[in-house]
Amino acid sequence: MQKIKNYINGELVEPASKTYIDNYNPAIGKVYSLIPDSDEKDVEIATKAAIDAFPMWSNTSKDERSKVMLKISELIEKNLDRLAIAESIDNGKPVSLAKTVDIPRAAANFHFYATGILHFASESHSMENSAINYTLRTPVGVAGCISPWNLPLYLFTWKIAPAIAAGNCVVAKPSEITPMTAYLLSELCIEAGLPKGVLNIVHGYGHKVGAAITAHPKIPLISFTGGTKTGAEIARVAAPMFKKLSLELGGKNPNIIFADCDFDKMIKTTLHSSFANQGQICLCGSRIMVERSIYEKFKNKFVEETKKLKVGNPASPESKLGAVVSKSHMEKILSYIDLARQEGGTILCGGNQVKLEGEFSEGYFIAPTIIEGLTYDCRTNQEEIFGPVVTIMPFDTEAEALLYANSTQYGLASVVWTENLTKAHRIANQIHAGIVWVNCWLVRDLRTPFGGVKSSGVGREGGFEALDFFTEPKNVCIKLN
Repeated sequence: MQKIKNYINGELVEPASKTYIDNYNPAIGKVYSLIPDSDEKDVEIATKAAIDAFPMWSNTSKDERSKVMLKISELIEKNLDRLAIAESIDNGKPVSLAKTVDIPRAAANFHFYATGILHFASESHSMENSAINYTLRTPVGVAGCISPWNLPLYLFTWKIAPAIAAGNCVVAKPSEITPMTAYLLSELCIEAGLPKGVLNIVHGYGHKVGAAITAHPKIPLISFTGGTKTGAEIARVAAPMFKKLSLELGGKNPNIIFADCDFDKMIKTTLHSSFANQGQICLCGSRIMVERSIYEKFKNKFVEETKKLKVGNPASPESKLGAVVSKSHMEKILSYIDLARQEGGTILCGGNQVKLEGEFSEGYFIAPTIIEGLTYDCRTNQEEIFGPVVTIMPFDTEAEALLYANSTQYGLASVVWTENLTKAHRIANQIHAGIVWVNCWLVRDLRTPFGGVKSSGVGREGGFEALDFFTEPKNVCIKLN
């Protein structure tokens, strides 16, 4: 059975404890590899390697840093099939999804920041004839990057790429539930010639490795994507140490559909925004609000199309949904479906675990589920489920739709469907969210800021916002006379 290794100081090494964690293939419900059960000893070794590498890497020219990162991007593209299959086995998602979204985006992350750092500029401010001020931006030092299991390589590289582009060294922790592509990335970094210590990947549990990274006195910056509860704990530990924090947390995203929408386009996209990656994307629209005049039409068509979605073998091109990521997560999702029934909801389709045959008989599959008849403020509509489960409800007025949309503690993303441009601007302005998609979903320009408000997080990723985060500004004032 394959043993994943940590990547520390340019080498693949065993954990200090010599102990390992079982890694499950969620589609078959069985262990298929072993993950390092690392702890604070491994984090300490990785941090020392990063500290030692920092003077060299931070003084390496932007051009040279860019060349190495472009090589990594090219190697990710070259290994597309291998990485996509590994991502599917580790996470449960369809291979077709990993091949068209996850792995290409990981390559794009490295390419974007490899080129973006070449154009990253600072400001200057002239005080007429008395003085001139200019801003220096320097790398912070060692960045702690902690990423989640839903888009493993996609979000792992989304943090690492801007951090090292800006001249930092990194101690990174991928999710212990989906570590395989991070391990394969470490092999590609060695092949690309990334200098030792620039990127260090420590595998293991959050309460051991993640906590050690967060609390380490020589890691002055933490970038975390994951659950709101974990984000709160990271903030509790890191804030008194005055660390820079970027927290991309949970979502309970509204999808507001007006009667004047392009109905066919809306249905097709809403299927995608509801159930892509088994609903395990923080940006999925899990609360669907439909103007009453088209509610029945929408419900009938949406249910009809959802029932056509095939749940099955992630390696099959016909499968639109694969397995959810773990047994415990499957049980959590099913418990929320039971809660919805208790709260008076009607299950229009799905609502059950899907039992496949043969080697997939013990896999963690859930049918895409649509629920109606719930109040906007019930637990099912307020708490993050993070699975292939959506609720639908009618609304009569814009004010009512906005009340529903803004009622949760979250404010990450949202979708608005209307052909009325004035209405689109008006609603987008009043939604409490970091992202508003109008007549589309998951259309991403990597130059734009990404993140949420309220309990959906602190700070922004993406574009030059990320390069700002991974650098410290210093004002220099020169007196002219």
